[in-house]
Amino acid sequence: MKKRLNSKLLISCSAILMTLAIATAVWAISDAYKENIYNPGVLKPIDSKLRVKVGQLAPDFTLPAVAGGKVALRQYRGKKSVVLSFVPAAWTPVCSDQWPGYNIVRDMFEARDAILLGITVDNIPTLFSWTNQMGKLWFPVLADFYPHGKVAQRYGLLRTDGVTERAIIVIDKKGIIRYIDVHDINERPSLEALITELEKLQ
Repeated sequence: MKKRLNSKLLISCSAILMTLAIATAVWAISDAYKENIYNPGVLKPIDSKLRVKVGQLAPDFTLPAVAGGKVALRQYRGKKSVVLSFVPAAWTPVCSDQWPGYNIVRDMFEARDAILLGITVDNIPTLFSWTNQMGKLWFPVLADFYPHGKVAQRYGLLRTDGVTERAIIVIDKKGIIRYIDVHDINERPSLEALITELEKLQ
């Protein structure tokens, strides 16, 4: 009996120590991550002129993906609704908070036959490093790096400083734009509003 209690105590202590070690490691990674985030300060909320509108066919594009290969918007035509999430730049506060947030609602995307495509003007090595620090993202992350911001410019989302607006564009299975939110660049768009727009497509 005494041996059994000692054994249980030893297992419990080991589990606690392991949990503390993992928590410490995660905390250390989190701290290191935070120290690498660049804060650009408060920016002009919107700094571009939109070139697309609700009801039109979304301009097609093909971009390289961080995971390898290329992703084309047209490959989802007739198969899935698409949400384009344009964010200004890697290693910045709001962007680093926004994309991991979409992991929370992955099931809601899948239940509505929708895919999210994350787009920014950063290059692949930068995006690789940044997304690894954020943790695993379930959606493709695409580099609109060269020619610089070509896709963002085509949509009217390239700002005068060379980064993109913080924008959400919802496209139905026929390739038609159904919702556009060119958001205040200093704020994260609402997840609830996005899910509501996806529900409208069903």
